[in-house]
Amino acid sequence: MSGINKVILVGHLGKDPEVRHLEGGVTVASFPLATSETYNKDGKRIEQTEWHNIVLWRGLAEVASKYLQKGKLVYIEGKLRTRSFEDREKVKKYVTEVVAENFTILGRKSDFEHTPVTTENTTPKSETEYLDPNEVSGDLPF
Repeated sequence: MSGINKVILVGHLGKDPEVRHLEGGVTVASFPLATSETYNKDGKRIEQTEWHNIVLWRGLAEVASKYLQKGKLVYIEGKLRTRSFEDREKVKKYVTEVVAENFTILGRKSDFEHTPVTTENTTPKSETEYLDPNEVSGDLPF
């Protein structure tokens, strides 16, 4: 039996996507995503923020570079990947990233009036989809 590697996050971009073009014209975009949770401790409201490194490839990276900016609220689905590299002092380091497979921009209509809200790393769509707040229920997609 094979395992499952699935990540679902809803959070705010910590900065604009950083876009790079690799050999062969492959595009990669990356950005930090902040997720927060609140809880009560001794009668005080505590907010804990977790930072995630998000990586998008090819067409998904191109779309992210056009429509995502610092502060945007997004829903991201992907998988965890850990990779290693050597720093300048030749010390081996490890980093765990979320490789996004699709994302959806969330928020009020005014936050993204002319922005596509759903992108997927699968078949390209012939038309860009826009979120109509009259058609959206208040339920989360999971």
